[in-house]
Amino acid sequence: MTTQRDLDMVHLRLILVSGKTQDFTFSPNDSATDIAKHVFDNWPAGWEEERVSSPSILRLIFQGRFLHGNVTLGALKLPPGRTTVMHLVARETLPEPNSHGQRNREKSTESNCCLLL
Repeated sequence: MTTQRDLDMVHLRLILVSGKTQDFTFSPNDSATDIAKHVFDNWPAGWEEERVSSPSILRLIFQGRFLHGNVTLGALKLPPGRTTVMHLVARETLPEPNSHGQRNREKSTESNCCLLL
């Protein structure tokens, strides 16, 4: 029997770089840091080859973007009761939020102006 609590939970299918997957269930109030710690503490048996030394290097990627530690699942407006896919990677540091576009602009030697005739 499905309860209201089950319907309010967020189901995540985490995918490793190796392609291995595992499903987890979290509260909408759980942050990316909470999820990394839970996964680290409950490392799936089939993922032993990918085990990391610390939960602090586990990073979630959702829709092509790294989730910073304090971002909650609720803030992402994920549909409760449905399964959402995210990638889980080991990475020491994260890029600053929105820094990718700025970095590209700084490296560009091209002019961004155009000539209208």
